[in-house]
Amino acid sequence: MNQPLTPTDAAARSAQQTDLWKPVLLRALAALVFGAVTVFWAGPSVQVMGFSGGLYLLGTGLLLLWGIPKTGYPRESMPGKILSAAGAALTGAGAALVLLHGDGVFGVVAALGLGLAGAAELYCGIRYRGRHVLARDWLASGIIGLGTAAILPFFISLGAHALLGVAGGAAIISGVLWVLSGLTLRHDARPASVKP
Repeated sequence: MNQPLTPTDAAARSAQQTDLWKPVLLRALAALVFGAVTVFWAGPSVQVMGFSGGLYLLGTGLLLLWGIPKTGYPRESMPGKILSAAGAALTGAGAALVLLHGDGVFGVVAALGLGLAGAAELYCGIRYRGRHVLARDWLASGIIGLGTAAILPFFISLGAHALLGVAGGAAIISGVLWVLSGLTLRHDARPASVKP
């Protein structure tokens, strides 16, 4: 059973912008492009892993930060602060991975960034379930992020190909999720056609 809307939640729902689908679809695109790179690059080097993984996390973090005001939650509100922390964790981890290369660095830093962002999104998904259109997506994305963060360090000894495989597989799963969400939001944002 959904909890009744509080005035803050009602305001967020009415303030949600009709172009919320844009950052959602761009996030999906970033995830799917990274996933495709990991699938089709047969023998990635440590530098390729650092750049591709770092750019993916950096881009995802920036898109998450850009999309917060479009959710209807101000950055100063509790959900805005939590989602800002998720975006900052991904952005920071991505910047670190672009600059620092190594199997251990990638395994630990990517796991930290994905874990922190996953925990924040999971919290928002649970807390705002039934009260925000993205709550189910945050819930699923949070579980995917936490799961990836939990298993990524176990693949450090297997090298760049294995690390990219784990991160890329999770990116593909979350990318498909965000594509479905973005297309649904896009469809719902279209003005209803006027019937005579």
